[in-house]
Amino acid sequence: MKNMWIALPLAGVALSACVTINIYFPAAAAEKAADKIIDEVWQTEPSDKPAAPDAKKEDAK
Repeated sequence: MKNMWIALPLAGVALSACVTINIYFPAAAAEKAADKIIDEVWQTEPSDKPAAPDAKKEDAK
């Protein structure tokens, strides 16, 4: 009977330790935040247009 008073709280602690919390971030929001940070680090103007291919590389060939 004495072991029951020890085993019951230990079982409760063991069960409560098996809780997992998952947090999901929307991919679009995370990408937008990353682009904003990159723009701030490089101190560039944010643009709505995709980056154009580098013409200088083609001229070098």
